[in-house]
Amino acid sequence: MSERILVVDDEPQIQRFLKPALKAAGYDVVEALTGSEALKAVATAAPDLVILDLGLPDMDGKDVLTNLRGWTTIPVIILSARERESEKIAALDLGADDYIEKPFGIGELTARIRTALRHRERAAAAPAVTTTDGLVIDTVRRLVTRGGETVRLTPKEYDLLTLLARHAGRVVTQKTLLTSVWGPAHGEDLHYLRVFIGQLRQKIERDPTQPAIVRTEPGVGYRLVIDL
Repeated sequence: MSERILVVDDEPQIQRFLKPALKAAGYDVVEALTGSEALKAVATAAPDLVILDLGLPDMDGKDVLTNLRGWTTIPVIILSARERESEKIAALDLGADDYIEKPFGIGELTARIRTALRHRERAAAAPAVTTTDGLVIDTVRRLVTRGGETVRLTPKEYDLLTLLARHAGRVVTQKTLLTSVWGPAHGEDLHYLRVFIGQLRQKIERDPTQPAIVRTEPGVGYRLVIDL
């Protein structure tokens, strides 16, 4: 059975473009033009993923996202023309899985869809081990290895890495990382985060100057890249 995607956007040209493109990629597509239609469609059509525009005619897309996160963990990819970093960060902090700015390429969008769906499957299976670029993160044994050799991490480095691993493939905002690892009082201490990300990369990346595992999303946060 094809995975079903709900496209929530009131721009006719976006709907005309996305529906055939996603169908050609093998997905079943459901459409909604407003926030209220979107909430009803999630409840009745049971989509596997939502593509959500922020600028809807009846409510802000972030309000739709907040409502959804009150009762479902369905993957949500924000698709919006709003370019301000604050909008992107707010949506990710509210629980969006990813954010793509208009205009966009269908290849990038379908790649992000595949990643979000894989993340949902991994989360459902509650994996104890994450493998990426030869690095193995075993949260049951609290062990990180590369090539069979133990990577020695400080407690904070380990907490940072495992938090990224739990959300592998997704952007985790700076604020989420800081408050989760250092506590609510450190939500704005970006220097802490940059220092520890740098230390972590020195230990886990093949080439820390060209990180392949922990990628920076400028101004927003970080993403742990998972093996395809």
